[in-house]
Amino acid sequence: MRITTLMLATAGLSAVLHGAPASGLAIGDAIPAATATLLNVDGRELPLAKVVGEKGTLVIFSCNHCPWVKAWEDRMVAIGNAYGTKGVGVIAVNSNDPKEYPDDDLPQMRERARDKNYLFPYAVDTTSDLARAFGATRTPEAFLFDASGRLVYHGTIDDNARNAEKVQHAYLRDALDAVLAGKSPAIQETKALGCTIVPRKQ
Repeated sequence: MRITTLMLATAGLSAVLHGAPASGLAIGDAIPAATATLLNVDGRELPLAKVVGEKGTLVIFSCNHCPWVKAWEDRMVAIGNAYGTKGVGVIAVNSNDPKEYPDDDLPQMRERARDKNYLFPYAVDTTSDLARAFGATRTPEAFLFDASGRLVYHGTIDDNARNAEKVQHAYLRDALDAVLAGKSPAIQETKALGCTIVPRKQ
């Protein structure tokens, strides 16, 4: 199944979330594919290198159609908008094939970014090669790099997709605060829960 049940988001998440992913980037790895160019919702080509922030860089693989993204989206946007003003470069990347998910095409991405007030780029990974380079498999899936461009957090937004008021562990916010303080996040890896990325065919 492409979509994992949202029931997991409210039951025993701490045990499920902690732990390294099976593959992909490891903590301490550099930002991959820094020369990759994406297509932003404003119609302009956007080199990933242009997103890199002075104090850190947050790359979130996302999309339009996924119910997990919809559940976390307001928090994701709030995080991106807030930390984007603090020296952290932020971008949301859609690597899905729109032939599989028509909701994930560029016009609807543009509409979503406007309606949800994205103050950071929401861009198309036109070849899905960026997702492959990161080893990203889910939406939403966050990769946070420190000021030196090294991965310091990888995983989910927090421990409760369904109810923001019941979040006990704000993993991504905590990691961002640590990066801004020049520290390593206490929790560096969690399991990204969400919809499977369906890449464009090579």
